[in-house]
Amino acid sequence: MEYPNLLPRFLKYVQVNSRSDEHSSRFPSTKREEDFQKQVIMTDLKTLGLNDVHYNQKSGCVIAELPATIDYDVPVMGFLAHSDTADFNSENVNPQIHRNYDGKSKIKLGDYEFYLDPEVFPNLKNYQGQTIITASGDTLLGGDDKCGVAELVTFAEYLLNHPEIKHGKIRLAFTPDEEIGTGASHFDVDEFGADFAFTVDGEAPGKLDWGTFSAAQFELDIQGVNVHPAVAKEQMINAIQIGIDFHNQLPHEEVPEKTEGRQGFFHLMNFKGTVDNAHLDYIIRDFERDGLEKRKALIKEIVTKMNEKFGTERIKLKMWDQYYNMADELAKRMDIVNLAREAYKSEGLPINEDPVRGGTDGSQLTYMGLPCPNLFAGEENMHGRYEYTVLESMYKAVDVMVKMATLNAINNK
Repeated sequence: MEYPNLLPRFLKYVQVNSRSDEHSSRFPSTKREEDFQKQVIMTDLKTLGLNDVHYNQKSGCVIAELPATIDYDVPVMGFLAHSDTADFNSENVNPQIHRNYDGKSKIKLGDYEFYLDPEVFPNLKNYQGQTIITASGDTLLGGDDKCGVAELVTFAEYLLNHPEIKHGKIRLAFTPDEEIGTGASHFDVDEFGADFAFTVDGEAPGKLDWGTFSAAQFELDIQGVNVHPAVAKEQMINAIQIGIDFHNQLPHEEVPEKTEGRQGFFHLMNFKGTVDNAHLDYIIRDFERDGLEKRKALIKEIVTKMNEKFGTERIKLKMWDQYYNMADELAKRMDIVNLAREAYKSEGLPINEDPVRGGTDGSQLTYMGLPCPNLFAGEENMHGRYEYTVLESMYKAVDVMVKMATLNAINNK
C-alpha cells in the first residue's frame, strides 16, 4: 500500500541533524537529538491526535499510545525507532529522489564524484522500477533510523484514520543514543507499559532480527616517556609504538574486513596519540557468550603481560559489556518471533533471519524484560555517504506493522 505522507515526512526528518555524540557527558548525548524528539516528533504525534504523547526525561524517549479498537484484552504491543544518526556528517542533509530506477545504472550522489554502483552494491539490482532515496555525497542520509521514525508515525496515522481496523493498545517509543549504544540502558520498561515490542531499525524487506552479536567495548590509555630523540636510547618509551605492539598481538584475521556470517572480531575504531600518551578504542563482537568472554580474557592477558614487562601499569585498560545476543532470551518467546513471521508471510515477503552482525536497542531491552526483536525499515548502506533507502521498502514496513497489529488482536481473541 502507498502512504502519501510517508515520503514528505521522511524527507523532513532527515534534514534535521540529530546526530548523537559518544564523547558527550549529557543525556541524551546531544541537545539537537533531544530537540528533534521534542520539537518535531512530539509535534507531529500531537497533531495526529495520539494519546499520552509525552517526553520521559529519565529515558530520553518520546512516548505515545494508540488506543485499542477492540473490547477485549490482548497483550500490549510496542514499536520503537531511534531518533539519532551515526557519526558521519549529518549537517545540511540534502536528500535526492531517484524515481523509477532501472536496476543497472550508477546513481550519482549530488555534485560529487561518488556513485551508488550496483556492481559494488548489488542490492540495488533488486529495486528496478522503484524509488531510491540517497543523500548528496557529502553527508549520510539518516535513514538509520529515520526510516523507522517516519514509518512509526505513518503507521500511527494510518490506524487513527482507519478505526475499523481491529487492534489492541499499542505503545510507541522514539529513543535516543542508539548509535552510541547508551540509549537503551536508560529505557523505562515499566513506564512504557508494553508486554513485548519490536524495534524498526533493520535493512531490506524480509529481514527479521532475533539474533545479534554479543558485544563489549574497551579502551586503552598508554603512558609513554618522551625524551629528545637524540638521547632516547634506553630512555624513551613511545606510547604510539606500545599501541602498535598491542594491536599486533590480536588475531590478524579476526577483524571486520576479514570476517562474515557468524565470525566474531576485534575492531580498532580510534587510535590517537603522541610519544608521551596514546589512546585506543576497540569494540569486540561474538555471537556466542563464551566466545565474547574468551576475547575479553585475551585482551586482559595481553595487557597484563605487557605491563609486567614494563614493571608498571603503563597500559590502563577499561572494558565493559554493551549488550548480549538476544537469541538466548527470545528462544523462550518464539510466539513473538512467530507473530512477525506470520505478518511477513501474509505480506508476501521472503523471510531472512540470518543473525545480524551488530546489535539494536532490542538487544538490551530484551535483557531488561521487554522482549524485542527487530523488523526491517528499508535502510541500506548505513553510516556513510553511500546510505540509501527505497520508498517501496518503507511502504512495506508500514504494511507489516499494520498486519502485526491485527494479528495480535486475532490470535489472542
